[in-house]
Amino acid sequence: MSLHLSFADGRMGGDGNHDLGRFVIQGRYDAASLECHWTKTYPGSHDVFYRGFREGKGIWGTWEIREDCRGGFHIWPRAAGEGEEQAEEFSEPKPAEAIAMPT
Repeated sequence: MSLHLSFADGRMGGDGNHDLGRFVIQGRYDAASLECHWTKTYPGSHDVFYRGFREGKGIWGTWEIREDCRGGFHIWPRAAGEGEEQAEEFSEPKPAEAIAMPT
Protein backbone atom coordinates (compact mmCIF):
# COMPACT_ATOMS: atom_id res chain seq x y z
CA MET A 1 0.00 0.00 0.00
CA SER A 2 1.14 3.51 -0.77
CA LEU A 3 -0.09 6.03 1.81
CA HIS A 4 0.61 9.73 2.36
CA LEU A 5 -0.68 11.39 5.54
CA SER A 6 -0.43 14.95 6.83
CA PHE A 7 -1.21 16.28 10.32
CA ALA A 8 -1.88 19.97 11.15
CA ASP A 9 -4.02 21.87 13.65
CA GLY A 10 -5.89 18.78 14.85
CA ARG A 11 -6.78 17.65 11.34
CA MET A 12 -5.36 14.83 9.32
CA GLY A 13 -5.70 14.07 5.65
CA GLY A 14 -4.10 12.13 2.89
CA ASP A 15 -4.46 9.75 0.02
CA GLY A 16 -3.15 6.46 -1.19
CA ASN A 17 -3.50 3.45 -3.41
CA HIS A 18 -3.48 -0.33 -3.04
CA ASP A 19 -5.06 -3.41 -4.61
CA LEU A 20 -8.62 -2.16 -3.94
CA GLY A 21 -7.90 1.15 -5.70
CA ARG A 22 -7.30 4.80 -4.86
CA PHE A 23 -8.60 6.32 -1.63
CA VAL A 24 -8.67 9.62 0.28
CA ILE A 25 -8.44 10.15 4.04
CA GLN A 26 -10.02 12.86 6.19
CA GLY A 27 -10.06 12.92 9.97
CA ARG A 28 -8.92 14.45 13.23
CA TYR A 29 -6.27 13.84 15.87
CA ASP A 30 -5.73 14.92 19.47
CA ALA A 31 -2.06 15.57 20.28
CA ALA A 32 -2.69 15.41 24.06
CA SER A 33 -4.43 12.01 24.14
CA LEU A 34 -2.53 10.63 21.11
CA GLU A 35 -5.87 9.47 19.63
CA CYS A 36 -7.00 9.88 16.04
CA HIS A 37 -9.96 8.90 13.91
CA TRP A 38 -10.56 9.16 10.20
CA THR A 39 -12.58 7.96 7.25
CA LYS A 40 -10.90 6.32 4.27
CA THR A 41 -13.10 6.82 1.22
CA TYR A 42 -12.86 4.82 -1.99
CA PRO A 43 -14.53 7.25 -4.43
CA GLY A 44 -17.63 5.68 -5.98
CA SER A 45 -17.44 2.68 -3.66
CA HIS A 46 -17.38 2.58 0.16
CA ASP A 47 -15.97 4.17 3.32
CA VAL A 48 -13.90 2.61 6.11
CA PHE A 49 -13.85 4.18 9.60
CA TYR A 50 -10.56 4.05 11.56
CA ARG A 51 -9.79 4.77 15.21
CA GLY A 52 -6.18 4.71 16.30
CA PHE A 53 -3.59 5.60 18.91
CA ARG A 54 -0.10 6.94 18.39
CA GLU A 55 2.60 4.79 19.94
CA GLY A 56 6.27 5.36 19.23
CA LYS A 57 6.63 6.07 15.53
CA GLY A 58 3.36 4.48 14.40
CA ILE A 59 -0.40 4.37 14.75
CA TRP A 60 -2.30 1.22 15.70
CA GLY A 61 -6.00 0.63 16.14
CA THR A 62 -9.15 -0.75 14.57
CA TRP A 63 -11.04 -0.30 11.30
CA GLU A 64 -14.72 -0.90 10.62
CA ILE A 65 -16.84 -1.02 7.47
CA ARG A 66 -20.06 -2.23 9.08
CA GLU A 67 -20.85 -3.53 12.53
CA ASP A 68 -19.97 -7.03 11.37
CA CYS A 69 -16.86 -6.19 9.31
CA ARG A 70 -13.87 -4.98 11.33
CA GLY A 71 -10.25 -5.67 12.08
CA GLY A 72 -6.97 -4.24 13.34
CA PHE A 73 -4.24 -2.18 11.70
CA HIS A 74 -0.76 -0.77 12.28
CA ILE A 75 0.76 2.08 10.27
CA TRP A 76 4.43 3.03 10.59
CA PRO A 77 6.53 5.53 8.64
CA ARG A 78 8.92 4.23 6.03
CA ALA A 79 12.52 5.24 6.58
CA ALA A 80 14.12 7.41 3.88
CA GLY A 81 14.93 5.21 0.90
CA GLU A 82 13.33 2.09 2.43
CA GLY A 83 11.74 -0.09 -0.22
CA GLU A 84 13.55 1.61 -3.09
CA GLU A 85 16.28 -1.06 -3.20
CA GLN A 86 13.68 -3.83 -3.31
CA ALA A 87 11.79 -2.06 -6.11
CA GLU A 88 15.01 -1.82 -8.13
CA GLU A 89 15.82 -5.49 -7.51
CA PHE A 90 12.42 -6.67 -8.71
CA SER A 91 12.03 -4.23 -11.59
CA GLU A 92 14.44 -6.09 -13.88
CA PRO A 93 13.69 -9.81 -14.14
CA LYS A 94 16.71 -12.04 -14.59
CA PRO A 95 16.77 -14.30 -17.66
CA ALA A 96 16.26 -17.99 -17.05
CA GLU A 97 18.55 -20.65 -18.48
CA ALA A 98 16.97 -23.20 -20.75
CA ILE A 99 18.00 -26.81 -20.32
CA ALA A 100 17.20 -29.41 -22.98
CA MET A 101 16.28 -32.83 -21.67
CA PRO A 102 16.39 -35.98 -23.83
CA THR A 103 12.98 -37.40 -24.59
